[in-house]
Amino acid sequence: MSSATNHKQQHWEQVYQQKQPEQVSWYQPESGLSLQLIQQYTSPDASLIDVGSGATGLIGDLIKLGYHQLTALDISAAALQVNQQRLGDKATLVQWLVADITKTQLPAQAYDLWHDRAVFHFLTEKPDRESYVNNLKHSLKTGGYLLISCFSEQGPEKCSGLPVVRYNTQSLAAEFGDNFVLKQQHNELHHTPFGTSQAFLYLLLQKV
Repeated sequence: MSSATNHKQQHWEQVYQQKQPEQVSWYQPESGLSLQLIQQYTSPDASLIDVGSGATGLIGDLIKLGYHQLTALDISAAALQVNQQRLGDKATLVQWLVADITKTQLPAQAYDLWHDRAVFHFLTEKPDRESYVNNLKHSLKTGGYLLISCFSEQGPEKCSGLPVVRYNTQSLAAEFGDNFVLKQQHNELHHTPFGTSQAFLYLLLQKV
């Protein structure tokens, strides 16, 4: 493990060890827009990866809907353990990966949909974004979908003490290249547990 990956992992392990899932700023009581778009573009037989899955409820919501080819990836083992404990016996339906998405190697043409809520905007260095995109292109099937959300230009400049990159529709779509076609875009005002608001941008793109 590289020193950069080790530092990032230590940061997120500390976050999840010190706070309950409902105490982090990105906590959502319901999966909302992500769940709606996943249902719109896939069936329960689809193979999905949730990048930065953490302790969110999306995986559990998808299991309730009959999805059964699910991969949850996060750099924090502590975060994934929260979800595993929450799911109980149903945790065996999920492949759990503790990994840095910019360093790990995912299987080729493995996923029908790649979901990422709030990981990509933490990649402030171009080489990390390039590694992420290469992994995405390698592992997402042709015809598959990328559902990604980041802070919009109206969003905060930092999150969890770390700097982020803010995007508009054009700048975010451009990160993934010409073989991704924009299908939908949405703006969402996320209300944090602390009574503040964060402006998110969601893009749904198809790999062609």
